[in-house]
Amino acid sequence: MTILEIERHPLEPFLPADARVLMLGSFPPSRKRWCMDFFYPNFTNDMWRIWGLLCFGDKNHFVDLDAKRFRKEAIMQFLTERGIALYDTACAVVRTKNTASDKDLEIVEQTDLDALLQRMPRCTVLVTTGQKATDVVCARFGIKQPPVGGYVAFRWNDRIVRLYRMPSSSRAYPLRLEAKAEQYRQLCNELNK
Repeated sequence: MTILEIERHPLEPFLPADARVLMLGSFPPSRKRWCMDFFYPNFTNDMWRIWGLLCFGDKNHFVDLDAKRFRKEAIMQFLTERGIALYDTACAVVRTKNTASDKDLEIVEQTDLDALLQRMPRCTVLVTTGQKATDVVCARFGIKQPPVGGYVAFRWNDRIVRLYRMPSSSRAYPLRLEAKAEQYRQLCNELNK
């Protein structure tokens, strides 16, 4: 019988001062798949291409094509200016197979979402970037799942919080980059009202 190793989250939450939005994935891929020390680090993941296309009209805005890396400092500056925080819904997992797929992640310890929200007094928007993250958030707050691209509102302490469910930025998710960006554009339009 093989004993599977428990992995602890390798990153601290990225929480810019005055962040109004908290984007939540499930858990980072194994380090061998990273091209930078930050969230959504797999070079084949489209998260930073989505934001580049959406906000700058260039899917490669945050991409260093020659080095096959993302431009971490530019991403962090962008997120800070926009008030977008990042973390994941699991802080300890077991990979049941040696993949980065959510279906192969067994969550051992969920992130304390209440503690994160307490550290972010202006945050009124949660964004999940995949099914596993959506499952965790909905179970934690006892809310129904919004459709992909949509949201549900719920009360958390003294705040009304909206949970937006965005399509996964993984290339395994069967939607073109441009179509994913359109889903995120709807979120941006809502946030800019």
